[in-house]
Amino acid sequence: MKEIGIGLLGFGTVGAGVVEELQKNGEIIANRLGVKPVLRKIADIELDRDRGVNVDRSILTKDADLVINDPSVSVIVELIGGTGIARKLMMQALKLGKPVITANKALLAEHGAEIFKQAAEKKTDVWFEASVGGGIPIIRSLREGLIANKIDRMYGILNGTCNYILSSMDREQVTFEHALKNAQMAGYAESDPALDIDGIDTAHKAVILASLAYGFPVPMSAVYVEGIRGVSKTDIENARGMGYRLKLLAVIKNEGGEVEVHVHPTLIPAEQMLSSVSGVFNAVVVEGDVAGQTLYYGRGAGRYPTASAVISDIADVCRELAFGDIKRRHSFGWQKEEVKLKEMGRIETRYYLRVSLLDKPGMLGRLATILGQHQISIASVLQKERHAGKQVPIVIVTDRARESDFEAAVKNIDAMDVVGAKTVRIRIEDLV
Repeated sequence: MKEIGIGLLGFGTVGAGVVEELQKNGEIIANRLGVKPVLRKIADIELDRDRGVNVDRSILTKDADLVINDPSVSVIVELIGGTGIARKLMMQALKLGKPVITANKALLAEHGAEIFKQAAEKKTDVWFEASVGGGIPIIRSLREGLIANKIDRMYGILNGTCNYILSSMDREQVTFEHALKNAQMAGYAESDPALDIDGIDTAHKAVILASLAYGFPVPMSAVYVEGIRGVSKTDIENARGMGYRLKLLAVIKNEGGEVEVHVHPTLIPAEQMLSSVSGVFNAVVVEGDVAGQTLYYGRGAGRYPTASAVISDIADVCRELAFGDIKRRHSFGWQKEEVKLKEMGRIETRYYLRVSLLDKPGMLGRLATILGQHQISIASVLQKERHAGKQVPIVIVTDRARESDFEAAVKNIDAMDVVGAKTVRIRIEDLV
């Protein structure tokens, strides 16, 4: 049986998972493919740490150049992470015409256009199933399964750490700080969780999905990003009572030929399937003009789910190298027509507002007047308790209106002398 040499850059958690699964299921994979992937070289700066997997030390090296330039290595798997040395090594491999497999969402989100251009020039390709959603086959679905569809919209829960925290706050009725501490103790959150809880990780993945779906490189600078640090136990409880669940959501839409990409805490109707995604699980809803809505669900990170996605790409590349030339799939630059990005201020949505308002006659009317002056209609008002002469929380759900109008209205509301705290606002997506 023909063998294809694999070179692995990065022997961390995911890299060790790839090695373990190739060792365990290598014969099954080979029998299914008709060609056998074989690890020829592994590069990592630390070679003596126990990864829980046995490897012939003769294939280990600290020199990544030896892996890339090895003539017995036909495929490079980049699992280093980051946008520094990983970028240099990936470009180096592509210049040699070697296909690259990666799980590096930050690198693709920030330098995808350059990387895919290099791959095209050298008539090779980049595979990146593991960059979004761990073991969920969302990249392959967009590249192949849904290729007949114009993608109208996508909604994604793309960060397991944030979903675990928000699920804990909802289920256990604890504060954000308490839920974050539990996530760190369980190993789901880093000691410095900023990349996750500030929404950056989700934004990287949203950029990849949007760039792939709409055929042009979406810049990170164009993505509105809001994390979950400010999410309150009170608002999660209010949302539940109103029939919603709160998620950190990536929202990707093409409306009227303009693409919008934004990441933020979002209220989702409880009856929607996406609202039931809990714990460290990820899910993506994709709506195409032919297939309608499809849902992709599974573990979004971790040694084995991510390794599974990497190996699926290894299998594709090995099959193509063994039985024909690399068939380039559409990536970030297939769109020939100009596509416009919609500024955040021009998007339209509904809002949940929680206002700390002095409980005295006429105050709610003043609040409604400000909203009306900014073309914002009130859909419902909730006041659970009254304390005459004191500040009380008023919860308002609005109809759809422009984001810039909400910004101006909230600024005016917070300037009122009868408002006792900064107004809380959370966007609502009905997913229909």
